[in-house]
Amino acid sequence: MRRGKVFAAVALILLSPGIALAADGAAATQNLLWLAIILMSARLFAPLAERIGFPTVLGELLLGVALGNLPLLGIRFFDGVAQDPVIGFLAELGVIVLMLQIGLETRLADLLKVGGRSAIVGVVGVITPFLLGTFVAGPWLLPGLAMNAHLFLGAALAATSVGITGRVFRDLGQIDTLAARIVLGAAVIDDVLGLVILAVVSELVQAGSVSLGEVGGLTLRATVFLVGSIVLGRTLVPHSSRWLARLDKGHSMLFAQVLATGLFLSWLAHLAGLAPIIGAFAAGLLFEPMFLKSFETPKIVREVESLLPPETAETAGSLVDPLREALVHHTRQQHEHMLEPIGYLFVPVFFVLTGMQVDLSALSHPMVVAAALGVTAAAVAGKLVTGVTVRGIANGWVVGWGMVPRGEVGLIFASAGKQLGVVSDTLFSVIVVMVILTTLIAPPALTFLLRRRAPQVRIG
Repeated sequence: MRRGKVFAAVALILLSPGIALAADGAAATQNLLWLAIILMSARLFAPLAERIGFPTVLGELLLGVALGNLPLLGIRFFDGVAQDPVIGFLAELGVIVLMLQIGLETRLADLLKVGGRSAIVGVVGVITPFLLGTFVAGPWLLPGLAMNAHLFLGAALAATSVGITGRVFRDLGQIDTLAARIVLGAAVIDDVLGLVILAVVSELVQAGSVSLGEVGGLTLRATVFLVGSIVLGRTLVPHSSRWLARLDKGHSMLFAQVLATGLFLSWLAHLAGLAPIIGAFAAGLLFEPMFLKSFETPKIVREVESLLPPETAETAGSLVDPLREALVHHTRQQHEHMLEPIGYLFVPVFFVLTGMQVDLSALSHPMVVAAALGVTAAAVAGKLVTGVTVRGIANGWVVGWGMVPRGEVGLIFASAGKQLGVVSDTLFSVIVVMVILTTLIAPPALTFLLRRRAPQVRIG
């Protein structure tokens, strides 16, 4: 069985040139063929990663690396995938769906319980790697570059890809552990602070200076968006849910409401200058209050209460309360997993496309490799330090490694610097290698720690 899956996956990739010839007459729909190959290849590679003991996301990332570097073997069928706007949109939709799922599985009360600790982890996880990249790794490993380049290197090291870490926690069923809550809360803060740093560094490069007012304005805008969307959303969502339930009590209506809210808040986050995934995560947090107030759960409980004889009124609570809790738990699980089908379609595209951004030809230069390994060591160390801040509260190693992956966020920072003409091709290659190494080593390290330390402390 295992050999059959390996053979099928390899054959699918090696037959790509022949498939491409057949598709030349339909260049306008080439992305449909790309999408079909990516989806099936991801489903074939993911079980292989799981059998080795790695999370599914690692198989999808490695598949992306393999597909993106096929030109090194003379196979150029996938050359246009990374630049295709349709595939890019589907990948962005994939990470939005993933963060919406994680938000649905997260209780706001649990995040608030670790809010102070998450804030400390997020701040330390941004400042430490930024300083290491700007004033240590940059000057020591890449001494010929200007200070502006070192600033962008520090900004890239400050990033964290919450999508990758969240996927690992979710794949292993550890999303409701204390360490996972701290990491998720810290990652949101990390994204906000990282975007502030990127804005400040970009302004320094373009204008030569930046005002405290601009920094404060961006920080205030991010804070207002997060707090406002959650407070206002949790007030409006129960009312809108009851109104929609009058039209249709089925799960299709709830599915549409949840997905539409996630997309809407992602759009608002983008308008506010934030990452869309922050809006998607916030949207998932809005739907917890409705589990007790909408759809079928209250109706079923009332029907059961009406069937009980009057003489059992005093003991009805002991009979109905367990039923109510069981129904709520069942309903919650249904809502948490209702996006699974659409996640199967879009989420793998995001991780495969992230892997395809990596150009392995950069590893042909020994000096680039040495600098990349040094920068990667600084990147890992800068995030592992965050584990010290949760000593005695949660597993510090899990929290530290949970903050390590840079993923698409680090690539965004590097691309921004390249567009401004500050990040050279060499530095870009160094950052890309750092991104892929931190993205690849963090999931197996996190998996090992979670499985070795299981069961983790759960909250809620």
